[in-house]
Amino acid sequence: MRTKMANMSVLRIVASLLQKRASCSAVQVARASSISSTPSDDVRFEKNAGVGIITLNKPRALNALTHSMVIAMHNRIQGWERDQTKLIICKGTGDKAFCAGGDVVEIYRQGKQPEGATGNDFFADEYRLNNRIHNLKIPYVALIHGITMGGGVGISVHGKYRVATEKSMFAMPETAIGLIADVGGSYFLPKLKNHLGTYLALTGNRLTGVDVKIAGIATHFVDSSQIRQLESDLISVGYPSDNDVKSILELYDKAGELQRNAKFSLADNLSKIDSIFGKATVEEILDALKEDGSEWTQKLLETLSKMSPTSLKLVMKQLQLGKKKSLAECLNMEYRVVSRLRQTDSDFFEGVRAKLVEKDNSPKWNPSRLEDVSDSLVDNYFAPFEDSFQELKLE
Repeated sequence: MRTKMANMSVLRIVASLLQKRASCSAVQVARASSISSTPSDDVRFEKNAGVGIITLNKPRALNALTHSMVIAMHNRIQGWERDQTKLIICKGTGDKAFCAGGDVVEIYRQGKQPEGATGNDFFADEYRLNNRIHNLKIPYVALIHGITMGGGVGISVHGKYRVATEKSMFAMPETAIGLIADVGGSYFLPKLKNHLGTYLALTGNRLTGVDVKIAGIATHFVDSSQIRQLESDLISVGYPSDNDVKSILELYDKAGELQRNAKFSLADNLSKIDSIFGKATVEEILDALKEDGSEWTQKLLETLSKMSPTSLKLVMKQLQLGKKKSLAECLNMEYRVVSRLRQTDSDFFEGVRAKLVEKDNSPKWNPSRLEDVSDSLVDNYFAPFEDSFQELKLE
């Protein structure tokens, strides 16, 4: 009954909004609609009466981002900004994933080619896309229904609105493949309360369902059975204002009700997360976990023992530095690190090989021990390039 009444309320407010815009009739909306895609159809674009819709269209690959998809999205968003689009909606095809990340297997294969890799271009263009989404003057609604990891986080978390469902799954699992929590992780992860960002970035822990909202990753929570109706109502308004978008999202948002009845999955350990992952170094974190000795901390120690030691220290430093940086500064910093990690003898290539290519799950990290990852080695990853031409240009 409550759901039915909520749906009726949504319909009433949408009807009211539509009446304000009598000039934008259903016929006009239909005539304004146009659909286009990239040549491979991996990402589709639709423009409908002031609303731009991006659909990631690789469900078998969990809508993972390729270089061509990143470029197409950046160019289309830039074009929509110019033609006074009022709202952008970004979603994924299917129920399994919004976007499981960047196609790192393709980057790995490029790097193994004799002529050398051009994968840095992917990261540069991906970070430009993240930055453009962050700086949008119009509402951007990411429907993070399903798996949302890595690159999928980058094209959602920097937008104004992020809508999770009970099927959402958020993670930044980069330390398991020898990478860092990039796509602006340096910027948004330190902003999470209780040092939750450091915990998530080092361990790769997954948040699911309403936890994604409670943690501060999503701005709204909607039951998956209503996600398509939400999208339809946002479009049906016709040339919506930000207040229209906000009003509709709030009507659908079930997070308040669920948070009163549901317990954050990490609630019992938040105080431990805050004290332990607030330490200054990875070594101090490990010592605190050992000292605690609980079953929960023992499992964390086992998890961290499988991660790239180099990545753990790089992530720790990037989050500490990112606390006082803008997103643009964070993306520039991350680009330096990722560019150096893309050397074919790095932990990144070994991690992708072990986890995603050969799938033996036995990466041979180098160095293999945390104590062998010196401060000077870590600092070298963050140093400015000798040739300023190599630095990331966001515009």
